[in-house]
Amino acid sequence: MSDVKAIEELGKKHQALKKEIAKVIVGQHEVIDLILLSIYTGGHSLLIGVPGLAKTLMVNTIARTLGLDFKRIQFTPDLMPSDILGSEVLDQNRTFKFIKGPVFANIILADEINRTPPKTQAALLEAMQEKAVTIAGERHKLGAPYFVLATQNPIEQEGTYPLPEAQLDRFMFAIELKYPSMEEEVQIVKETTDDEEAEIRPLFNAEEILAIQHLIRRIPVPNNVVEYAVRLVNSTRPGTPASSDYINQYLDWGAGPRASQNLVLGAKAHAAVNGKFSPDIEDVQAVALGILRHRIIKNYKAEAEGISEEEIINHLM
Repeated sequence: MSDVKAIEELGKKHQALKKEIAKVIVGQHEVIDLILLSIYTGGHSLLIGVPGLAKTLMVNTIARTLGLDFKRIQFTPDLMPSDILGSEVLDQNRTFKFIKGPVFANIILADEINRTPPKTQAALLEAMQEKAVTIAGERHKLGAPYFVLATQNPIEQEGTYPLPEAQLDRFMFAIELKYPSMEEEVQIVKETTDDEEAEIRPLFNAEEILAIQHLIRRIPVPNNVVEYAVRLVNSTRPGTPASSDYINQYLDWGAGPRASQNLVLGAKAHAAVNGKFSPDIEDVQAVALGILRHRIIKNYKAEAEGISEEEIINHLM
């Protein structure tokens, strides 16, 4: 199949996938779009939302429609690295045998990732970045494709371990889940309080997802689009020639080069699912909020004046 035909096919299957997910998840179209874009590009996503917004159900449903192996890890303050990675045990033949932990799956839901200590967060970081884990000096490769979708509760911060900037940067998207509308909530209540269960069909498999990731990377990008993405990221860095007075006034730190890479990859995927064979500046802008939100650090002046990350990013575009 040619790349042109493959992109046309991806657009159709993407719409079919969203219809399948909509059998279980009401609304949250933008959130689902961004999660799927991160999967098509091989990235990880951080889901930020209050309890009860069906984050776990959403990730589970997406994994089922993609035909991928799914595991959920509930992060707690007493969770150790071996609890998620696995450990060596002595079997009946008195030889050590490696028992795989829940991190060995295609899609990992890291529930409330900021509730576990830094050493366990760091163990997950290796798995996310290296697609492998090291136990007792031996390296174990994780299955492909591999995605981590982590959740954070923005309300309760007592007894939590905020993710360091280096680890936040590993997530391609930070996706904010908002409350459903009145109409959506009525539909949610109706559908979740009856005795019927929606039947989900898997529309992809692991090999097809890997093929899509290679397809997205082969999509050509015009120089002006790459330059726009890099210029946008450069403009978030205070104290540099590219930054404006507005940025110098409200930001302490801007986004790094990984943001530029993710903007271009995200724009490619956004263009592909919308039937375009090459991304333009509008595709970069469509994914910019999710990619830059967690990579810029506001200062006290921005906090005091109630300036949000979204306002700063929208100002730059």
